[in-house]
Amino acid sequence: MGFKTHIEASESWDPVQQTLTDIADLLLENLGKLECRPVQKDENFVYIPPEVQSNRIGYVAVAINKSLQSAELLGFFKETSIDNLPINQLQPLEKLLEYLESLESTRLKNTISSEKRQVNLTKWFENIFEVDWQTIESILLAKPGWQFRSGEEDLSGSVERAKLIDFGIKANRESVGIVVNISRDKNNFDDLNIIVSLYPGHENEYLPPLLHVMILDDEGTAVMEAKTKNDNRKIELEFSASRGDLFSIKIVLGDVSAIENFAI
Repeated sequence: MGFKTHIEASESWDPVQQTLTDIADLLLENLGKLECRPVQKDENFVYIPPEVQSNRIGYVAVAINKSLQSAELLGFFKETSIDNLPINQLQPLEKLLEYLESLESTRLKNTISSEKRQVNLTKWFENIFEVDWQTIESILLAKPGWQFRSGEEDLSGSVERAKLIDFGIKANRESVGIVVNISRDKNNFDDLNIIVSLYPGHENEYLPPLLHVMILDDEGTAVMEAKTKNDNRKIELEFSASRGDLFSIKIVLGDVSAIENFAI
């Protein structure tokens, strides 16, 4: 199995990053960043700078001779939380391909599963909810100024449910809470008014910068969208849909995206 790389998109190709940080990453499409760490021939440890101890799918140790004319791949490891990793803890390179293939296989399975699954919003009025769509209180820690309705249908006919989206190691374990509020249109019982809100996860005060949220129609075309800046505590998109309509919410953070599909 081959893996497509994007060298130009790697941080190590950024002149500013080259000056300010100790980074030697390689971006693998749809998987994440693989860090290459140099090791001198007589060293027993691989140095991992703190700035690359997260947001990496793995690390490859590269032995470089003193003349800098040749290099040898020594092995790899998946993750670390220490600065100096003993070389004798490296896994053989044959395992690296197996590891990357397992990541790709998991990604494809998750993508297929997510794309096939649809949330039936009309069922929410009957208090029938998918297992991963839970009450607001169980998903998000309320912060001052946040106003949530009940997870059940309230007196105004509104129902609200939440889900935590974890972007994983490729996005430094960032997460956001997505809240979907639905209510019936007063003039047409078959139409729904829908409010999609995003809140910070993991007790963060702000949403991640450059978070991109889109409302897609049944053909995958973005009909509404918004992006965060550095100090957004919330994003909210409001629209209407009719019985039989299909739409998706797509959330993108860096190289990682999540899609939630809905039916009316």
